Amino acid sequence: MDFPSSTSSDDASFFEDPEDFPRVEGREEGISVDVFSQVYDLMRQGNRAFREGHFEQAITCYSKAQVLKPGDPIILSNRSIAFCRISRFLRSISSSVSEDRPLNGLDPTIHAELALKDADKVVNLRSNSAKSYFLKASALKLLERYDEARQTLISGLQVDPFSNQLQVSLQDLESNSGGSFTRANHRTPQLTDDFECTLCLKLLYEPVTTPCGHSFCRACLFRSMDHGNKCPMCRTVLFISPRSYSISVTLNNIIQKNFPEEYALRRSDHEKLTILGVDLVPLFVMDVVLPCQKLSLNIFEPRYRLMVRRIMEGNHRMGMVGIDPTTGTIADFACEVEISECEPLPDGRFYIEVEGRRRFRIKRSLDQDGYRVAEVQWIQDISSPEGTQQRDLQQTASAAAELARSWIARARDAARTGRRSRRLELLQADGMSSPQDPERFSFWLVNLLNLRPLERLELLRLRDTRERISRGLIFLRAED
Repeated sequence: MDFPSSTSSDDASFFEDPEDFPRVEGREEGISVDVFSQVYDLMRQGNRAFREGHFEQAITCYSKAQVLKPGDPIILSNRSIAFCRISRFLRSISSSVSEDRPLNGLDPTIHAELALKDADKVVNLRSNSAKSYFLKASALKLLERYDEARQTLISGLQVDPFSNQLQVSLQDLESNSGGSFTRANHRTPQLTDDFECTLCLKLLYEPVTTPCGHSFCRACLFRSMDHGNKCPMCRTVLFISPRSYSISVTLNNIIQKNFPEEYALRRSDHEKLTILGVDLVPLFVMDVVLPCQKLSLNIFEPRYRLMVRRIMEGNHRMGMVGIDPTTGTIADFACEVEISECEPLPDGRFYIEVEGRRRFRIKRSLDQDGYRVAEVQWIQDISSPEGTQQRDLQQTASAAAELARSWIARARDAARTGRRSRRLELLQADGMSSPQDPERFSFWLVNLLNLRPLERLELLRLRDTRERISRGLIFLRAED
């Protein structure tokens, strides 16, 4: 990984640059001359790598030197500075960049924790050095432990009241935090960034707090995790699940109590995304599906993961539509399916089982957060008038049901003798629709067949139940 090189020459660089290891004999240090020479060479190599921006290489050299000469404040100080540099660099990388070119190794939080561990030891070894307190405060700020960072800087100023770098660091810290750390505040909280989601820039709704300490809207966090399993703020790897991870109850109660109007608006916005209305349907563009048809699907695309999560918070229904082979565009007719089973997988995918319900015609479609939403008109077959025609249609459906049962029996015999396998027909046969509902039965009948997408689309558009049954029998006899 490439890091920007360290070339700063102002007063601040004295505390943020590595120290050169002194060239003295090693006998008085309790180590041999040969070992001290190795430490000296490792420190020179590490400092050279540091100033060239190769911080990981520098840390490797410092760590080897630390093994040979444990507890040396210069080694610990230099390594702490290098850990801080890497942590700052990783935090400066946007999530989009790291998704296009994944980063390997430790995350910025762990680098900051390692920097703090070394800085703590340096403070104990050099309690009269302003630089020691500066290093510890720098690591604490990277960990967002601002109150502790402030106390550390104050302790350093008690040791060295004239340290310009400690004074500047303390002023920056207090100006960025408004000068308030542990001061009790009994006033009504103001709607500040503390209650806003850094992903949608709106008031937190159903807030969740990650193990690394950052809070987001529940929906925003899991939408972000569709593209990678790292915290959007600090890039810490997150091992959390949408189903098992709970809302931060305390933070949620604070928001609802102090910002009721804003919270009500956020809830309304969220419901509009999950409950679209009777004539708005989210679309899964994949294949032509018929009513009564059952499918198992593996949802892996980020946009459809988001869609499935919203559907499961709503009515568990979506539209499935295919591409019209004659036009190359989305078909004008589609089918609503209901999700009967939904299993979130550890890597963020969903395994779902769906069954076709109602047909609809797409009046217009629009994009919403990467997936399509359609304004639809629900479609039914043109019903026959009560009386003779209705009875004739039911008799036709009953006769077709007998033919279908005979066909299924022959298919079972063929499957037992090994001549051919009709597993789909046997599965569908278990749930035969009643001929007393001719329209639904007609779709059950055509689902027995291996039809091409264009043929299924034609049957979806067809609004004549008798004609659909007739076509189903024609296909059935042709396959037999």
